[in-house]
Amino acid sequence: MNSRTFGLASGLGGIGAGLMGMGGGNNPSDAATPYLDQMPGALQQYYQPYMQAGSQALGGVQNQYNDLMNNPGGQLNAIGGQFHQSPGFQFALQQALQSTNHMNAAAGMAGTPQHEQQNMQMATNLGNQDYYNWLGHAQGMFNTGVSGLQDISHMGLQASTSMADQIAQMLAQKAAYGYQGQAAQNQSQGSAFGNILGGVGSLAAFFGG
Repeated sequence: MNSRTFGLASGLGGIGAGLMGMGGGNNPSDAATPYLDQMPGALQQYYQPYMQAGSQALGGVQNQYNDLMNNPGGQLNAIGGQFHQSPGFQFALQQALQSTNHMNAAAGMAGTPQHEQQNMQMATNLGNQDYYNWLGHAQGMFNTGVSGLQDISHMGLQASTSMADQIAQMLAQKAAYGYQGQAAQNQSQGSAFGNILGGVGSLAAFFGG
């Protein structure tokens, strides 16, 4: 093959390769994107129950705090209104009254106003003790309930945060793939354009020679 024939072949080959390269091929990000788009839906089925429970618990906690701040006495009355004597109250009262009765009988004061006052005071003290013991337990259970709602709300926040992080990472990955794919296409098209120019130059030299 002489030099002129080689120049013609080289020119045509360069133009052909350049035209083929101008197509750029498929962007790699286009192949990855459909899979990335499916991931939020796939993850949501695992996160959604916790996010939903956390959202509901947050509303419950807010309501309780609002009631406690705006009407603490009302909350205390609502708890106290459910009071019932403990199973051991009547037994403790009877034992205490028997003791004071024996003491007053031995002192010759049985049935006196002082004896009756002692019995009333004893019953009042035991009743108050029984009530406040019950109230302490009820408040403890109330606090446990509010703390449980807080824990569920926090769990929902963690699930929502994790879900948001996963989506952000997927969007960042899609952006990176898109950038890399576009950069590869630009490079391919730049090389193709160079091949075309080289081919045109070879043809010009061929026909000019």
